Amino acid sequence: MRALVVVGALMILALIFVVVALVRDTQAGQSLATGCQDGEVPANVELPDNKDVKINVYNGTQTAGLAEIVGTDFANRKFQVAKKANDPLHKKIEGVAVLRYGPKGLGSAHLLRAYFLDEADTEFDRDRKDAVVDVVIGERFQQLATTTEVNQAVAALGAPSLPPGTCLGNG
Repeated sequence: MRALVVVGALMILALIFVVVALVRDTQAGQSLATGCQDGEVPANVELPDNKDVKINVYNGTQTAGLAEIVGTDFANRKFQVAKKANDPLHKKIEGVAVLRYGPKGLGSAHLLRAYFLDEADTEFDRDRKDAVVDVVIGERFQQLATTTEVNQAVAALGAPSLPPGTCLGNG
């Protein structure tokens, strides 16, 4: 009986210790962006799950309906597809694809590069405020990578690197 009382008392003390540690946590409310220099923008380098990536799919070719087809392929892979349309910048894309994104979309764009086997060009806009990535399909596009190819490409790409003018942050 005495042993149960001692164990119970130890458990209560441990619980009190944990609660006090959490309440007095000096890191609460801190941001990853505290190390940013003046003029730098915090960028989100975390690789998200597909379901957490919001994209616009644009057609940068003369092939009618390509954005709709590729957008459906991305939706089938659990991406959030917001728009499917012709490229609003009216640029003809010669390569496989172009990914346009801002600091909040850095991790998402890095993941999307794997779906093009690292053959997509990137256009970083440090002034862009949203986390949406614009995927502009180009003339050399054939198909999105398979799950196995994507996993291999993610491993080969490694961690995202910070573009100039950005710092590690939560985007």
